Amino acid sequence: MIRLSGLDRINGVRHAFFTRRGGVSDGVYASLNCGYGSGDEIDRVERNRAAAMEMLAAPAERLVTCRQIHSARALIVSQPWSRDAAPAADGMASNSPGVVLGVLAADCAPVLLCDPAAGVVGAAHAGWRGALAGVVDATVMLMEQLGATRGRIHAGIGPSIGPASYEVGPEFPQPILAHDRAAAQFFAPAPHDGHFLFDLRGYIAHRLARLGVGEIEQAAHDTVTESDLFFSYRRARLRGEPAFGLGLSAITLAG
Repeated sequence: MIRLSGLDRINGVRHAFFTRRGGVSDGVYASLNCGYGSGDEIDRVERNRAAAMEMLAAPAERLVTCRQIHSARALIVSQPWSRDAAPAADGMASNSPGVVLGVLAADCAPVLLCDPAAGVVGAAHAGWRGALAGVVDATVMLMEQLGATRGRIHAGIGPSIGPASYEVGPEFPQPILAHDRAAAQFFAPAPHDGHFLFDLRGYIAHRLARLGVGEIEQAAHDTVTESDLFFSYRRARLRGEPAFGLGLSAITLAG
């Protein structure tokens, strides 16, 4: 698993961006697939999630994940829910010690946040749609409702599709640039004429900085090219694979 130094040095907060290693699944799901909706056997997914929580030194039943829908919907979590009761959302905030906020990704960016002074944590699943819609903004605002202060928030943007792998068509930049012309800096010419390479993590960091978040750190990993470490939707499509696993990222206030 991968930890970011800014979050790792904070007392009372545990976090991890898990790789695909250390689980029980096989085939395209090998091996630490934590996504219920991936098509993998539910028993294996549950065993993988339990293994991840063991690495985080947290009880498996305290992990919560949402039915992610690439939205800006965020909610406050006070208690864990069952798998069948998982709400549709892409951001969470909590001030309840022992609750583990988890997000699932296979190229989208997992974003973990905390204000250690307020005792508040947050987590967001940010693909380009969610990032543009404002999922990190919504998560930060919920953290503020729980007592956090933007300038004290530490944010870690985990492994995701890297800019060298994220080629997009000529129509892609328009909605992002219509929202913020300064986002042009996150597009570069692609090898195919009229296409662009998009820096998703850079764009999310830009959004966080514009919010006034105090410390922002990015993981330097490309989920598409690092097939031994990460699941990737785009890589699966390029290879013609029938399915793909989902990696877990999680944060908790030590109970």
